[in-house]
Amino acid sequence: MRLINVTTTRFEEFPEYGMPRYAILSHTWGRDIEDLTFGELKGCCEQAKRDGFGYVWIDTCCIDKTNLVELSEAINSMFRWYQHAAVCYAYLSDVHDGEDPRAEGSSFRTSRWFSRGWTLQELLAPKRLVFFSTDWHRLGTKVQLRTVVEQITGIPERFLRGSSDISSASVAPRMSWAAQRQTGRPEDIAYCLLGIFGIAMPMIYGEGRDRAFMRLQEHIMRTTSDHSILAWGLGGPTSGSEQAQPGGGILANSPSDFAHSGHIVPQDQRTAYVDQLEISGGSLRVSLSVIATSTETIGLLNCGPEEDSQQSGSPLGSTVTP
Repeated sequence: MRLINVTTTRFEEFPEYGMPRYAILSHTWGRDIEDLTFGELKGCCEQAKRDGFGYVWIDTCCIDKTNLVELSEAINSMFRWYQHAAVCYAYLSDVHDGEDPRAEGSSFRTSRWFSRGWTLQELLAPKRLVFFSTDWHRLGTKVQLRTVVEQITGIPERFLRGSSDISSASVAPRMSWAAQRQTGRPEDIAYCLLGIFGIAMPMIYGEGRDRAFMRLQEHIMRTTSDHSILAWGLGGPTSGSEQAQPGGGILANSPSDFAHSGHIVPQDQRTAYVDQLEISGGSLRVSLSVIATSTETIGLLNCGPEEDSQQSGSPLGSTVTP
């Protein structure tokens, strides 16, 4: 792992099992094509020195993006690197100094940092995250600001406090946390979620958003029996399904298809319902209870609204073609 020495600003290489304590930076790129400015690099290093750290990790500096093998390894490892950092500095370049982040209409509430795909894992992975404004003025930690961050992101406080691990959240809510986020490269809307779901897979830039997101869902289904991955498209069409055809694929095209699925959780966990989802050759195999009518057969997904999670009579339905 390549770190920046905060005193010399030179790179130093370390094996991941022998890392020194380091701070890590989370930031947004100005127009998705700009590298980190010298002022941001200097500010991060100076803050780390004040906090007693000798090293920092910054994505735009510490990854050789021309090396596709290194880039793929870094993307698959990044969630873990943010987890293991002693502190994460979330630098919000569009947030003004001297205002209350909790205030209605604050620039904190509208910061583009909350709309980017990669910053989702950078918010959730670190045990300690501190927000800073444009002049490196400390705004507060994610725990201190958890109420307003929940309002902005829709992520429940328990995950921001760290009292609940994100792996305990069902698939649909985790997808919904990314529903309003964007990435510069279309495939990154899938790749930025790898750590959120504990998935590793190859990067194939050029495959397109839909194919990348399809591969992500296929990998998730190999590790879970959670039917909520199929509970998308609730509440009407979304930006992710604009090109979807009626009666089309059973998997979503984008996290935006889960925009209204944040309250969906698994229900009946009896043995009969815990078979893993299986996808092969473009077909999905899943065990469902069904309701047959004269015109169609409805499969009942084993998930539903969180407020009805103790009831077995309110699962979601999906039309099944025999």
